[in-house]
Amino acid sequence: MTDKETKTVNFKKLIETVKTGVRMQDNVIDATPYFLEDNKVQALGERRVGLGVMGLADLHIYCEKTYGSPEGNQLVEEVFETIATTAYRESIELAKEKGSFPFLIGKTDEETKALRHAFINSGFMKRMPEDIREAILEHGIRNSHLLTVAPTGSTGTMVGVSTGLEPYFSFTYYRSGRLGKFIEVKAEIVEEYLQANPDADPNNLPDWFISSMELAPEAHADVQCIIQRWIDSSISKTVNAPRGYTVKQVESVYERLYKGGAKGGTVYVDGSRDSQVLTLKAEDNIPDTGEEVEVAEQPKVVLVNTIQALRSTNVTIGSEVGDTCPVCRQGTVEEIGGCNTCTNCQAQLKCGL
Repeated sequence: MTDKETKTVNFKKLIETVKTGVRMQDNVIDATPYFLEDNKVQALGERRVGLGVMGLADLHIYCEKTYGSPEGNQLVEEVFETIATTAYRESIELAKEKGSFPFLIGKTDEETKALRHAFINSGFMKRMPEDIREAILEHGIRNSHLLTVAPTGSTGTMVGVSTGLEPYFSFTYYRSGRLGKFIEVKAEIVEEYLQANPDADPNNLPDWFISSMELAPEAHADVQCIIQRWIDSSISKTVNAPRGYTVKQVESVYERLYKGGAKGGTVYVDGSRDSQVLTLKAEDNIPDTGEEVEVAEQPKVVLVNTIQALRSTNVTIGSEVGDTCPVCRQGTVEEIGGCNTCTNCQAQLKCGL
């Protein structure tokens, strides 16, 4: 959505994409097979969709705006206001063509009018432009909810862009996943920048190459609150805090999110879990107990050397709680921090969600 030559957002393209996205997602509601009648009634009754984003950090970099800065926040405000107002106007157009979502239609004209008045006077809708509010009173709207920001950790990583609305965790980091632990990942946008600017110092990139851990927790929270103004549903966003961040400091961040209008929030203090999905260094996944840790010459997490031939045994090897770990074959699988995790090699085998 950026014009890399002018370093600006291509708002015309963004608007057309949002219109198409709203219509596509609305069609999905009708195309989906519903196996339970209650689910069908609810889905078709409110016609809720969730148009979101990924690559927001890339957009900042292409526009040469620092994520979390006043200029970056102004860019975020303009982008999400455009997405929200375009989505709502397109949903109104759909209502003219196909009708409003059924839960907004009463048994009488007076009841329908009352429902529409209640809808436009909800907290989110009070901030919408007056032409949108008036159009909903006249025509209704096709979808009860239109916007969200979902986590896109795996898909964003797969296609080589920043995930969801997050800044890059780092421009070189290690990821633990189903293919193993400590997989080095480098952001493609850095390579692209260095190729376009051969005289640039790869160890001293411009300020707009800011990572999650370089950004103050308060700045993380402020970006989320700005985006929440234009999102009618919830947002997936992590406020990253450095090691040693106190309980009182974490409390102040949650208060900042609440006062800023966020519907929810997550504060993650680096190193607060024995094992974490993203780390800046491979050795960061070793728990810090304050004591010297003797590291074996050959770590147990190297998959190619630890997978043994299957044989007749009364031991259940798998990813469920109580199973023997399929990676190291020595630990047992326990629920730790929301994930089914090996007690020996710390391999995260299954998400509790």
